[in-house]
Amino acid sequence: MKAAITAVGGYLPPDLLTNADLEKMVDTTDEWIKTRTGISTRHILKGEGLGTSDMGAEAVKQLCAKRGITPMDIDLIICATVTPDHQFPATANIISDKIGAKNAWSFDVGAACSGFIYALTVGTQFIESGKNKKVVVVGADKMSSIVDYTDRTTCVLFGDAAGAVLLEPSEDETGVLDSILKTDGTGRNYLYQKSGGSVNPASAQTVLNKEHYIFQDGQPVFKAAVVGMADVSAEIMEKNGLSSEDVAWLVPHQANLRIIDATARRMGVGNEKVMINIHKYGNTTAATIPLCLVDWENQLNKGDNIILAAFGGGFTWGSVYVKWSY
Repeated sequence: MKAAITAVGGYLPPDLLTNADLEKMVDTTDEWIKTRTGISTRHILKGEGLGTSDMGAEAVKQLCAKRGITPMDIDLIICATVTPDHQFPATANIISDKIGAKNAWSFDVGAACSGFIYALTVGTQFIESGKNKKVVVVGADKMSSIVDYTDRTTCVLFGDAAGAVLLEPSEDETGVLDSILKTDGTGRNYLYQKSGGSVNPASAQTVLNKEHYIFQDGQPVFKAAVVGMADVSAEIMEKNGLSSEDVAWLVPHQANLRIIDATARRMGVGNEKVMINIHKYGNTTAATIPLCLVDWENQLNKGDNIILAAFGGGFTWGSVYVKWSY
């Protein structure tokens, strides 16, 4: 049994943070940001008491409406996030409550920017085993909650959003066909949040030291991401006997336009086959790949060979081969 993606949904908060806005906040320019990242605008979740679960819930509601199901039909919800509403309970639990998914069990997956493809692979296995019939995989992050808007190296990169897909048993040969996932913990010191966990619990001093924001050592992360995403995407094509002509779409994690270009070149895929929306949304971490599927949904055809690829803190990275199901 294969797991087919049968619906997609997304949510973007209405407030925009433009490069012009950032020029007033830190020492940067629109040209500098665009040249190095490809980003022009990002969406920011504003409002007291609003968190990752609120965006995730909206994405799942949209997905249900498209598919013609109710939240009561969902068996399992997996939420990939590094900005959970709370340390516990899981944000997936809160999404379940907010949408009324009373028959679903749920849990979170934390793999940074690779979180969605990790969670997609996990969700696929519950369909393949026959354990569940309707599995929702959510990628959602409120990155603005952990961004230091006085740090010009990171504050230009991230936005807030959520995306979700519905997995159901495939009725034919389409679906999630293969995945290659990798981890290298030696990269953990190049991209991380220093405090707030069990090693460095929150204290007045950690807050004063700004240790609850994203820390990124850009060059090692960039180099590892270029190699990791490019190589694993080529690897999954070779493993499944796919040529560049066989691939309809590359769906890359939207971290940096130069990383995306390097991955496409390694695969031999032209720009016309690459989904890119980083200029509009920035890096929304676990939400980038499902948001691409939402944006390009009307251009996808049944049977299209699609390669999903991501790289994230940890280091984590991987690729997933999907034959589109509708």
